[in-house]
Amino acid sequence: MKYAIVEISGKQFWIETGKYYDLNRIPVELGKKILLTRILLLNNNDELLVGKPYISNVTIKGKILKHLRSHKSIVYKMRPKKKTRKKQGHRQELTRVLIEDININ
Repeated sequence: MKYAIVEISGKQFWIETGKYYDLNRIPVELGKKILLTRILLLNNNDELLVGKPYISNVTIKGKILKHLRSHKSIVYKMRPKKKTRKKQGHRQELTRVLIEDININ
């Protein structure tokens, strides 16, 4: 099984080929290709490569499928005994990326 652990927008993701992932909004048009280069770890059929901090000779190709918004999360702030309340909703902007290939140069 071939997989990689990649750093994208401050988070770490376990990436496999043929699957899609929802990442923070990437300002790229639909259908365009992106290249991920911040690979922390690569497992290529039980051959383990660990970066210090990144692996330089590995690239991951992905394709932008769509832009979407996550489910609404409620942010509620209240100060007790002061009669102040603030209820606010938040929906994170996301981009769905299909991982096409993991290349080792």
